[in-house]
Amino acid sequence: MSRRFEALMAGHKAFIARQKIFFVGTATADSRVNISPKGMDSLRVLGDNRVLWLNMTGSGNETAAHVQQQPRMTVMFCAFDDPPMILRLYGAARVIHKGDVEWQDWFPLFKPLPGARQIFDMSIDLVQTSCGLGVPRYSHEEDRQQLNDWAAQRGDDGLRQYWKEKNRFSIDHIPTNI
Repeated sequence: MSRRFEALMAGHKAFIARQKIFFVGTATADSRVNISPKGMDSLRVLGDNRVLWLNMTGSGNETAAHVQQQPRMTVMFCAFDDPPMILRLYGAARVIHKGDVEWQDWFPLFKPLPGARQIFDMSIDLVQTSCGLGVPRYSHEEDRQQLNDWAAQRGDDGLRQYWKEKNRFSIDHIPTNI
């Protein structure tokens, strides 16, 4: 049975802090729906109705393209151990690029990671929990280091070139403004 809340409660925040992975869903009115897994200790709870997450360089940049046209975002966490639970955050997000003034305010909240390209600032208007009884059990072995190694090897200039070649448009040709 699902339950709805207007804001994050203390138990929700504690649950989020224990998670090693979360999923982000976005879409515009006309685009494909994008669902991306995220990890690397890249999410911060700023209050009862606000989270930030650090976005790393990847093969695409769908989320940035989508929220600039349609700010709807869903963030989902699910327990892969006991007790089972799914937690969804619904709201609106905006993208903060590395060159934006606000980047300097928010980036220090995160461990510096090579390849960081954006921060998403999400205002939450609905929190929903559900049972998660159908989610299989998994255990976390370790975080992968390949993305960090790849980004460090490219360096700042190489990353900017990669963004120019691979991250300027979504798969539906929506500009990401990176």
